[in-house]
Amino acid sequence: MATDNKSERDGGLYERRIGTPKTADEVNGYWLFGFGVLLGLVGVALFLLTERGTTARGIGYALAALAPPFTMLGAVIRFPLRRTGTSLGYLGIAVSVLAVVWFVNIFPDGWSTTTGETTIIAVYSVGLFLIGLAGTVVPLLSDPVYEDYERMRGETAAATATAEETSGELDATREELETTREELAATESELETAREERSETKSELEAARGEATAAEAAAASLRESKARFELFEDASGKPRWRLRHRNGNVIAASGQGYSSRGKAQQGLHSVRRNALGAGLLRIETPVEEAEAVADDDGPEPEDAAEPDVAIPDESAAPESRATFELFADNADEWRFRLRHDNGNVVGDSGEGYASKSNAKRALAKLRDHVAAADYLRIDPAAFEVFRDAAGEYRWRLVHENGNILADSGEGYASRQKARQGLDSVRSNAGGAGLAFPDDEGAEGRAGDGEGKATFEAYEDRGGSWRWRLVHDNGNILADGGEGYASKSNATDAVERVGEYAPDANALAAGSAAFEIYEDAAEEWRWRLRHRNGNVLADSGEGYASRSNAVEAVTRVKANAPGAETVEK
Repeated sequence: MATDNKSERDGGLYERRIGTPKTADEVNGYWLFGFGVLLGLVGVALFLLTERGTTARGIGYALAALAPPFTMLGAVIRFPLRRTGTSLGYLGIAVSVLAVVWFVNIFPDGWSTTTGETTIIAVYSVGLFLIGLAGTVVPLLSDPVYEDYERMRGETAAATATAEETSGELDATREELETTREELAATESELETAREERSETKSELEAARGEATAAEAAAASLRESKARFELFEDASGKPRWRLRHRNGNVIAASGQGYSSRGKAQQGLHSVRRNALGAGLLRIETPVEEAEAVADDDGPEPEDAAEPDVAIPDESAAPESRATFELFADNADEWRFRLRHDNGNVVGDSGEGYASKSNAKRALAKLRDHVAAADYLRIDPAAFEVFRDAAGEYRWRLVHENGNILADSGEGYASRQKARQGLDSVRSNAGGAGLAFPDDEGAEGRAGDGEGKATFEAYEDRGGSWRWRLVHDNGNILADGGEGYASKSNATDAVERVGEYAPDANALAAGSAAFEIYEDAAEEWRWRLRHRNGNVLADSGEGYASRSNAVEAVTRVKANAPGAETVEK
């Protein structure tokens, strides 16, 4: 069967002049055919140019005799023959060449010009016969070659493409494998680093757990406390402190007065720092001497005669020397008052209620908050930081007369954020200017240039005048919380806030706190204000000195939780 010859197909004169061959035998057949024609032409030329009986004339005969076999073989092998046909053609040309060579050897002496040499002619004829047989009979007796050839070439091309594709995939796989190895090495390095970090984190976690355990223990000890320190002025006007249990009993007291309120606070903080871990030293002191040194800062615990520290019994109800009276006033509003056993009114509701049930609820709220309420000193105004019913922290600026001058307007997520808000008001309110954004004809006031906020006074939809303190970044720092009947009233409120806010102290209030203040008649009073701003109770009367007002609060804290309620 004819075979491919890639080198011949890819180039050469045949491909450039004739076309792309399908097989190498196609090219070989073309050149053999041309060679046979050339031999015939040369042989004829020698025959015409030489004399009879000469060697040159014999060569001319030989070349002319070789022309038919070569031209026939060239035509035969160009056919798409099986390998059998091609081989038979080559055998025929070999036999013909043998006969021609034999002729050349015997010419002219052994060659008869009339009859020739029968054997040589027979051999030559056999060669031509074999070539003719290869080109005519063999193709008829064998299967077609083109289909197999095309199939094989297609299979070869497909195999070549598959091999090339496989080679490309193999190269890509090698690259991926190399990349995977690099990533694996990097991952191992990261894993080792992560293990080291995990070990460090584990150590830090253990340390943090230890600190958390200690913090929880400290917090638990703080939560378990059922007492509160009170800072007050005694009858001689000297600041003192005492630790009062929520049942009203005084657990400890300073024992002496201090020259200033700051000194009293230092003494109080010293006790708080050292009392928890202090040891116990038993001093055998006679009971008579212990009673002689007892001060009059409040009722002594029943077990004060014992040498150990007195610890009040939480299950025991606080002893009260006062009674709540629930009554309806001349305007048919319900009120309550706390009357001491000596007949004096220690405190009252301060306002009337529309129904008895509302008054009872207010009284119950007073009982819940009075014992644990802090003391807040307002002079002449102070910021109160408190937590509202929604659990958010807020602040308000309260005057000593009880009026709320300003509030935060919005809640904060933490007490620290609320303190930051009021600090911003402190630093900006004093030098803030005043503007009327809705009244172009109104004349405002320029700021001092140091602050970063401006007061805005405006009329709301209900016709009331309001104000707000707006930072240069657009945030509202504070507002009045209520409307005013006129522009001048709102402007006066702005002036008061600008006057009091920069120097106002910040007071942290719990659920409720006592406020001790001096009224317009220069008498000292107290009121118990809830964190929502409502006044739960007030003194009902003025006192000649602040210490007297403080003592009145102390009596309320001691007697209100356990006082009975009677209706008048």
